[in-house]
Order: sequence, then C-alpha cells, then structure tokens
Amino acid sequence: MTAPHSPVPAPDPSVPDHYAEDHYGEDLYGEYAEDMYGKGLSVPGSAPWPFAPAAPGGPPRPTAAPGPGPSTATTSAPTTPATSADPIGPAPHRRTVLAATAVTAAGLASGLVGGAGRAQAAHPVRAAGSAAASATPAGSADASGTGRGGRAVGAEGLPGRLLARMTLEEKVGQLFVMRVYGHSATAPAQEDIDANLREIGVRTAAELVARYHVGGIVYFAWAHNTRDPQQIAALSNGIQRAALAKDNPVPVLIATDQEHGIVCRVGYPATLFPGAMAIGAGGSVTDARELGRIAGTELAALGIRQNYSPVADVNVDPANPVIGVRSFGSDPDQVARLVAAEVKGYQRSAGISATAKHFPGHGDTRVDSHTGLPEIDHTREEWERLDAPPFRAAIRAGVDSVMTAHILFPALDPSGDPATLSHPIMTGILREELGFEGVIVTDALGMQGVRDKYGDDRVPVLALKAGVDQLLNPPSLKVAFDAVLAAVRGGELTEARLDESVLRVLRLKERRGVLRRPYVPPRGVTRTVGTRAHRAAADRIAGRTTTLLVDGERLLPLSRRTHREVLVVGADPASPSGTTGPPTTVLAGAFTELGYSATAVPTGTAPSPERIAAAVAAARGKDVVVVGTYNVTAGSAQRALVEALAATGVPVVVVALRNPYDVAWLPWADAVVAAYAWTDVELLAAVRVLTGHERPKGRLPVPVPRADDPSRVLLPLGHGLSYP
Repeated sequence: MTAPHSPVPAPDPSVPDHYAEDHYGEDLYGEYAEDMYGKGLSVPGSAPWPFAPAAPGGPPRPTAAPGPGPSTATTSAPTTPATSADPIGPAPHRRTVLAATAVTAAGLASGLVGGAGRAQAAHPVRAAGSAAASATPAGSADASGTGRGGRAVGAEGLPGRLLARMTLEEKVGQLFVMRVYGHSATAPAQEDIDANLREIGVRTAAELVARYHVGGIVYFAWAHNTRDPQQIAALSNGIQRAALAKDNPVPVLIATDQEHGIVCRVGYPATLFPGAMAIGAGGSVTDARELGRIAGTELAALGIRQNYSPVADVNVDPANPVIGVRSFGSDPDQVARLVAAEVKGYQRSAGISATAKHFPGHGDTRVDSHTGLPEIDHTREEWERLDAPPFRAAIRAGVDSVMTAHILFPALDPSGDPATLSHPIMTGILREELGFEGVIVTDALGMQGVRDKYGDDRVPVLALKAGVDQLLNPPSLKVAFDAVLAAVRGGELTEARLDESVLRVLRLKERRGVLRRPYVPPRGVTRTVGTRAHRAAADRIAGRTTTLLVDGERLLPLSRRTHREVLVVGADPASPSGTTGPPTTVLAGAFTELGYSATAVPTGTAPSPERIAAAVAAARGKDVVVVGTYNVTAGSAQRALVEALAATGVPVVVVALRNPYDVAWLPWADAVVAAYAWTDVELLAAVRVLTGHERPKGRLPVPVPRADDPSRVLLPLGHGLSYP
C-alpha cells in the first residue's frame, strides 16, 4: 500500500506491470495511458472539451473533435429509452472515449481548469514529484488530516489533482456506492426505469452518475445488472462513458458481492467456485488463492474492480443465520490463512480490490443484521483471540478495503452504537490499533441493523464521523447525500474530513487501474470469462471440499452394479446467481451422466405429508435414495421425510446442501456428505464422491454439536471420513 504521506506513490506490487497483457494477451491500454497522462494531450488551438455538457443521464452533445482528426460526434439522448443495450464494443474510439478525461488530466497537470490553451500532462507517478515540489508543504497533520494551508495530507499525484478540482457536491458523491436497476446504463427496461425513479429519482445509471457524482456502483442480480458476461461488460463501459462525459470526469469504481457458494451476483457462464466453508473444508491456501486469481480475473474482464469478499468472520455459532457457510470456519488461525490467501489472489494475481468483512466480526450472533441489530458478547480478550486474527491477516496481506458490521460490540464500544457508526471501533481499533490505511466501506445502509437507533439522514453522517470512507447503498440516496452535504455546510463535518476519504477512494481507483483503464475490451470477456481452464480448476477445487460425515454401513461409494437405480428427493433452494440448479435435477443428472438410472422428485424445504408419501412411494424398487437437505432444525419436516424413507428399507444418503449441522438431526441416514452449498460445482463434486470417482477429502472446518445437547460435540473440528 502507498504510504499515506508519501509525495510520490510507490508502485503497488499487487498490481502486475503486465496487467493488460496477462488478462487480454496484448497491451490494449498502452496507447490509452500515453494519451491520457503522457505526451500531446492538447496542442495550441485545440478545443478544451470534446464534449459539451449533457442533460443528466444523456450522452454528451458533440463538439469539434480535438486536433485535425475527423469528428467523433455522438448522437443526442433519446427522449424515450432505446431498445438496444449499451454496446460492449468496440468501445468508443480512443480519441472519443479518452478526450474528456485526458483534457482534465492535462488541465490538472498544468494548473489549467478550463479554456483553450497549452496543457502538457505527465505520467501520474512521474508528475507526482514535480507536483509535490510546487505544492504547499504538507507539514505535520492535525487531527483532521490536514496540513498547512488546509490541504489534505498526502493529496499529491493524480488523486490529489482530481480532488483539487472537485466541488463539494462531487466530493460527497465520491463517497457513495449505489445500486441501480437495469442491464444498460442508458436504455434499461421500463420496469427498471420505474424502479429507479421510485427508489433513486433517476431513470438510468447514466443519470445516477450525472446527478449524484457517485464514486461507485454495486451490481446485483436482482437489480438486473448481471444477465450475462457481454451485457455486464457493456453496462460497465456505459457507466464509465457517463462518468467521463461529466464536466469533471472521474471513472466509477464498480463493485459486487461475488463470495461464491451461497452468495453470487454473477452467474454462469462465469466460473463459479465453492463457497468459503467448502474452501475451509479443503483447507488449501493454494486453492483459496487460485479462487481469488480466477474469480478476480473474470470480474476485471467485466469491468468490476472491487469485490466484497472474502468473509473474514469466524463462525463460532452454528445457529448464525447470516454468516454460516459464508465463513471459512470456526478456527481463527485457519480462517486467517485462507482470508489472506484469497486477498492475495484477488489483488496480487488478478489486480482487483478485495474486501475483508464484516469488521469487527459477525461470526457469533443469532440475529441477522439485515432484519435486526445483533449483539456480540465477546470480551475484549475473546475478540483478540477469535475475531481479530483474520482481519489482522487481511491487513498484513495488503487488503484494499474492509467492510463494517452493523452489530453491537459492548466490549469494544459500550455506547450502544453499531460498529459501523462507532469511532472507537472504526478509528480507534481498525485505523489506529490495527494500522489499516485503506478504504473502509459500510455494509449496506438499508439493513435494519444500522437503522434501529438513528434515522436514514443521520446514519451516513455518523458513519463518516466514525471514520468510514464509502457509504454503501443507502435506502434513499437523496436523503443520505443531502444529509452529508448539510453536515459539511453546517460544520458538523469538515471538508478536510471528506477529503481524507475521497483521497482514499481515488487512490484505490488509481491502484486498481480504474483511473487509467476504465473501459474493458470485448475480447477480454470472451477470452477470460468461464474458460474451460477456469471451470476445470473450479471442479478440481470442489473435489477437495466434499466432506463425508457418516458412512456407518460402508454404503459408499455407490456401485452401478448394486445401486444403479437412484431416487433423488429433497430441497430445491433458489439459485444464488439465478443460473444454476435446481439441486434435485442437477444431482439426478449427474448420476445419469455417470451411468446410473436416476429420477428426481422434489419435495421442498418443508415437505407436506402428501409429498412425503409420494417420495416414499417413488422409493419402492430403487436401490438407493439421495436426499438433499437444507437447514434442518428440530421441527423441520425434512426430518420426517428422511425417517419415512429410511423406514422403507432402501438405503438413504443425505447430501447437506448448506449447513453441515444437518447431520445432527438425521440419525436415520445411512450416509451423510456435506456439500456446503447447492450451486452446480458443489453438487457435481458431491456426486463424484458418492460414486467413487473421487475420494472424499474434505474435513469439517467447524464442529457439529449434538442435537439433544448443543454443549456437547457430535463431530469434532477436522472430522472427515474417506474410502479404504
């Protein structure tokens, strides 16, 4: 990471010098970087702006192109949405797409802020030294992070020059990361336009960028942002076009939650990996880093440069409703090793930002912070031993960002404020004790855990006062934006405090290539996303995670000679990405592909007596029944299903689709394997293990308590059977 007071940013070893070559086979951005920051950005007589300002959300109005070259005018914005989506490529011609940002860089480097004339920009790193030499000395920083002259400490280089040009409104906008509906930045479907107008007050992503100057946008499948790889890349390019068409253009940092396993925003044909607890069962730091490398490389090809992953929470409560299998496990040291490895995969190998979450630790709670305010009752000593190690490891690995948790942690701050709004936790512990100098991003501000005590107008202000940098997805952007603006104008927040956070965000954008390489080429999508090599790696990793928990009668592996007729029943939870499953169909199909005769009869997560009776009838004449279970509890009807099937005398094999804790509630099963998630890659690996095509290698990354006495352990940490 760059030292906060360094006048010349040091090269970040986590970003390969050959970034573009590694990803796309050739230096697609060399000409871009040279034109933007190198030589010949403008010449005497050239127009200072190739675009005239546009109405919010519309493309810029054309003006004369710079220099003697041909005009590259764009069409004016239609009054109604176009039917086509943002074209992925070719991306706008180099002269067109770079002109706005190039002229801005030239003006910043030369001291010009507008008007025709000479402007000679230098490479950002080379220019930083000369810019620092001519700037007012920073001197020693006061508590607000400013030096002599009121300038934010470390505000040199390209980020400092961009900051110097920003209005107060633009600074406030840089701190927000917002959702937006639609598959296109300018021509979303009518239902998405309606949703945007209802929730945000804009029609499109382009209008969002123009009106609120947002520094980031977060993609969700439910917001229709992630249909397919080509569409996602086109949306990313459309958003960047809108950002670069502004009077003071700054590219947008596009983010998503691609944890893999049960939280995936980008689905097939992108490569999907096992989730964190499955990786914990495999126990391989090599696999964790490989996951980060491949997943990060694919996200980068789509224009997504910040991933809200990995989860650094230590799951010490089997009843945790919000973390669970999203955690690598219950052993803090093992979680720390895997978190650090995944961070290195994302950042050093793939060149995108990773995010360790949810600080100070969300692993020991029975309340979901989406719907309530959890309280962690760990002592300070327990926090140091259980919760802190993965975050310390992530920081040592150079993690770019840390996400907050909407939880009460009285041992760290007895004020009754959630951690997101706690100065003692965000600044006192994360910044000062742990030494984190990167970007702190809130968890989503629409979650109930952060809204219980304060109104939506106070939450973003208090988060910034606590030390947070990015404000993620507030329920009302207008309310949050206006509140921060009013807090600065009224003196509750200083503009210098905003500058600190804006600089961190801009430095992250610079470090991850967003400022110099905002666009993604279409060739990068087809060459990178969901390749055969990437999917094969995901399959290999998944094969090392499936955990055999019970096999009392040595039923497994299932032989085609003795167990050819297979009935698959059980739960069909919705696909995390909307592109896989349903699980019973996938399991049956996998058995069929391997030469078995398999039939699927879905029974759901709460099977009725009628469905149980139908499953029992279907089991007659079968050689084995495979049951997919999902979050079994004491009163779950899934228990009655397994008991009834076992009573038929047909062998019953349970595949725990999510929690390995299901095994404690199902004593009637002849064999139990844990898959840790129900996406295809985990299910196919489970079938390979059940049929003997792979030996079970996974080991429980959490202990499984007894159902009748949770204080006693049924299966210990590290348990896992295999075949002779």
